[in-house]
Amino acid sequence: MPNGLLPDDRPLPAAVDELTTDRAMVATDRWRTRQNESCPSVERPRGQMTAESPSRDEPAQLTNAERIGVWLVGARGNVATMSIVGARAIATGRAETTGMVTEREPVSSLELPPVSAFVFGGHDIDPTSLVDQAERQCERNGVPDEETLASVRDDLAAVDERIEVGTAVNCGAAVTDDSDHLDRELAIRTVVDQIRDDYESFRTAHEIDRLVVVNVASTEPELASPERYDTREALEDAIDSDDRDLPASVLYAYAAIDAGHPFINFTPSTGNALGGIRELAVDRGVPHVGRDAKTGETLVKSALAPMFAGRNLNVLSWEGHNILGNKDGLVLEDEANAAGKLSSKGDVLESILPDIGHNRVRIDYTPSLADWKTAWDYIHFEGFLNTEMTMQFTWEGSDSALAAPLVLDLVRLIVHADEFGEGGFQPHLASFFKAPIGVDEHDFSAQLHWLYDYAARHSDA
Repeated sequence: MPNGLLPDDRPLPAAVDELTTDRAMVATDRWRTRQNESCPSVERPRGQMTAESPSRDEPAQLTNAERIGVWLVGARGNVATMSIVGARAIATGRAETTGMVTEREPVSSLELPPVSAFVFGGHDIDPTSLVDQAERQCERNGVPDEETLASVRDDLAAVDERIEVGTAVNCGAAVTDDSDHLDRELAIRTVVDQIRDDYESFRTAHEIDRLVVVNVASTEPELASPERYDTREALEDAIDSDDRDLPASVLYAYAAIDAGHPFINFTPSTGNALGGIRELAVDRGVPHVGRDAKTGETLVKSALAPMFAGRNLNVLSWEGHNILGNKDGLVLEDEANAAGKLSSKGDVLESILPDIGHNRVRIDYTPSLADWKTAWDYIHFEGFLNTEMTMQFTWEGSDSALAAPLVLDLVRLIVHADEFGEGGFQPHLASFFKAPIGVDEHDFSAQLHWLYDYAARHSDA
């Protein structure tokens, strides 16, 4: 099957609507027991209860006392750092929740964990401390500001102690050039086992009730021939036979989902988009979501392109030029790493405007911009009586400040899905991503209404 996708993971919008309806209607009958075993290994079909589970008539409501582990892959990167700073600042009353979708009705009506319940840990190959990283962002970008940074400095130092050395397998030269300290001879199964041990050690040491793994690491090169790993059996055989083509994102996703932990892929990297991973998630009854978060230019495109379609205007050309200066920009200088990112950014327009004449996206590294990014888009379109017209827009924003609240949103929402036993991909979260798994609809308004409908149905259940 093309692209390593499962055919039943690609529903039409109507199927998405039906799926979310079915999930909400049976929500109160599908609460999942908390994963308190140090290393769960049994098959857990969606909604299955164990002997230790609460009665189906008495669901174990998520409470403020429940500790939510947030394991960040790429924990010392800009997005991870800003997410930790933001969560702790919100928890202590230093920051507002502006930018968080889960703090606005109707989504805020869901029973969601507070960010104050989040306990952070993670993997990274960069030895730079979180405090140093946050200070650098404050100095170069002005975000976070000095007062906010001062209020969370001790929190950052504490989280830094919970960051383990990760893997950079097949992450591309732009990443592996900085990973000479890593053991590159380890067998793939050994790498997976070490990752899983790190998850479980963190969970046990910090009395975590529920663990969510979030990939916010640098973008990897695209995986060649992903259909090789279309099934769980093929993927696990590849891991056991030491297949050196498997990238780090897949190993992190496999280790998480196999252990029963929800997985969020915030990046364009393969991760949980692989067919074998998705089959595993269904078998285990574990929710997962991705990929490539929609935070800037593509967010605008997914909101604006439907206007041209709705008015029956013929888009002749749509040229997008992006410049940014952080580590992501540097990594995307490498054509291999940039390929997946450019594909997901371009596919949004192709989906909404299938007859578009010309569609091109560029990303250029501009070091002086640091964490700030600028996107300039030029749209050449044709209207009544073949009249040619143009539209231009410029988007300027802090890359990490746009992304961080979405990380917090997604953790809260996937915890909710896990609590309700909603395993597999999550179509109602499509609005967060450029290339949402299992969804072909890219119209932002339509995607957003799936989320609103999901919230309403759970409220009515």
